[in-house]
Amino acid sequence: MPMPSFLASKPIKFAMLALLVLALAGGVYFFWQGGKSTEGYRTARPARGEITAVVTSSGNITPVVTVNVGAAVSGTIKELFVDFNSPVKKNQVIAQIDPATFHAQVEQSQGNYLAAQANLEKAKVTLVDAQRTMKRYQDLVRDGSVSVSDFDTYATAAASAKAALGAAQGAVAQARGSYDQSKTNLDYATIRSPVDGIVISRAVDVGQTVAASFQTPTLFTIAQDLTKMQIYATVDESDIGKVREGGNATFTVDAYPEANFVGTVTQVRNAATTVSNVVTYTVVVGVDNTDLRLKPGMTANVTFVTAKKGDALKIPTAALRFRPKTPEIAGGGAGGEKTAGKGTEKGAAKAAGKRIYILKDGKPLPVTVTLGIGNDRETEVLGGELPEDAEIILEALAAKGKGSASPASSGPPSGPRL
Repeated sequence: MPMPSFLASKPIKFAMLALLVLALAGGVYFFWQGGKSTEGYRTARPARGEITAVVTSSGNITPVVTVNVGAAVSGTIKELFVDFNSPVKKNQVIAQIDPATFHAQVEQSQGNYLAAQANLEKAKVTLVDAQRTMKRYQDLVRDGSVSVSDFDTYATAAASAKAALGAAQGAVAQARGSYDQSKTNLDYATIRSPVDGIVISRAVDVGQTVAASFQTPTLFTIAQDLTKMQIYATVDESDIGKVREGGNATFTVDAYPEANFVGTVTQVRNAATTVSNVVTYTVVVGVDNTDLRLKPGMTANVTFVTAKKGDALKIPTAALRFRPKTPEIAGGGAGGEKTAGKGTEKGAAKAAGKRIYILKDGKPLPVTVTLGIGNDRETEVLGGELPEDAEIILEALAAKGKGSASPASSGPPSGPRL
């Protein structure tokens, strides 16, 4: 026999009411638990081992000697004899500008030079004749056969002939200079390699017109020796004092991400470069490229090794950046008793060294240490109040409720969570 509808609806109503009460109770519980939070810390212990101080930078790989070959005259490229990656020898012909115009200029200037030479010979003959006539009339003036005015006329002609000879000599020199220049321009139409090397860039094609009116256009770029390369790395002013000439450097390139290349610091330039109020200096690193794996223009990520120690007491560098949020947490003296926040800060300012925090009785305790060399991951501790078995605080962990915690700052854990 089926149950009446009013009896069947009552259990459903009670169940729904019970579920609603439970949901409200759970919400109130989680609300109050979420409002309460406790703070924990990520810690690490000091360790002994090798530590290396480094300075990182980046730069471009370039050949030690790079020559830009240009054209000293304007014209049309008639022929190219080399291309990218072509090996060349010194004085080898690598391109030819159409020489027809320059040949015509040579012939024209040569004709002008020959004409100037002929005029010079004519001026010499004229001068000799004028001087001979002047001398004859000079003897006649003494005898009284001719007047002095007639003699002056011939003397003037002799002086004029002498001046004309000087002008003819100047014209010859000018014509000779023009002739030499036209021959030089003809020679410039043939482009030759100035060094032994390899062509790494070609900027022209056959039929292209090059104009050398204002500046010499670059036709080829030739690297003299690709087995010796160098890196121009930029180093920040805060780190440049650690880099020394003759020091070691390692670097990587994107083309070979698994390979570490080795170089030597050959020069630390004194000229500073300022961009957006950031001062940097250029450091030149010499690289052996016998296997020709490195190519010009590659970006190198350089690491300069500035110092290295073997058995050093080291701590994570992240510990130097940790500071408690409240003065009450920061309190605590050497014996564990709490002190005022201001007094603690004054004591730290007077103390020599760097302040870090260790975990003692579940609370941060400030200690002062003397630091040595370091890098982005580890820093050497030379002395101070740090016990070797101390738990050094790296960062704070904000825990929500009971049994769950979330780090205040991201990063892989390097110590136990409390």
